[in-house]
Amino acid sequence: MDTAKIEEPQAVVAVEADALAGRSLRFYDFAMAAFAVILICSNLIGAAKPAQIEAPLIGTVTFGAGILFFPLSYVLGDVLTEVYGFARARRVVWVGFGASIFAAAMSWFIVALPPADGYTGQAALAEVFGQVPRIFLASIIAFWAGEMANAFVLARMKVITGGKHLWARTIGSTVVGQGVDSLIFYPLAFLGVWETSLVIQVLLTNYALKVAWETVLTPVTYRVVAYFKRAEGLDVFDRKTDFTPFKASI
Repeated sequence: MDTAKIEEPQAVVAVEADALAGRSLRFYDFAMAAFAVILICSNLIGAAKPAQIEAPLIGTVTFGAGILFFPLSYVLGDVLTEVYGFARARRVVWVGFGASIFAAAMSWFIVALPPADGYTGQAALAEVFGQVPRIFLASIIAFWAGEMANAFVLARMKVITGGKHLWARTIGSTVVGQGVDSLIFYPLAFLGVWETSLVIQVLLTNYALKVAWETVLTPVTYRVVAYFKRAEGLDVFDRKTDFTPFKASI
């Protein structure tokens, strides 16, 4: 084995966000791609189906199936903000926003195309994807607002705490971000499609599950954040950052 090619972990240095300009970042692009994939798959596959299970001591629990995977985007968003700062996390949110618009447009176009003679799946396709434009419209608005709130809270809390208590930052930002996301998404996506009582039930249940899921994944977040910081050799603080959400530039 050529030991000369093995990269040793770098010393982690606390820096201001603007110090990253022009610096090569090893995992930022991969994290951005993963974020977009998780977002689109969660919305496209999971958001259209309410699931129901019998839970011990609780009884019947109804929730959106996408809840099982969508919170991973928030975990990854926390990692991006914690490691690379608000501006780069904001850029990833805009990438996810654009990717979601493309997915919604493609879904609408495919469903609207006249089916070929002999094709028997049009009704099933329309049943599954026919409401996707509405779901995606609600999703991208809620996602954008929720992720921006999540990143802002985490970045500000990091400065206030001096980089300590990561668990409080990740859970606290999720409480705010997922609250904003849920209050926007479920009414816009499902009022008039589902019974109002079901919309409220799923909203509250999913919000609680998202926060609980984030809490359960806290040890994973710690490990990923620590690995990324060692790999990049930096720990970013947003003391001078412009926190406007209305731009994608860094």
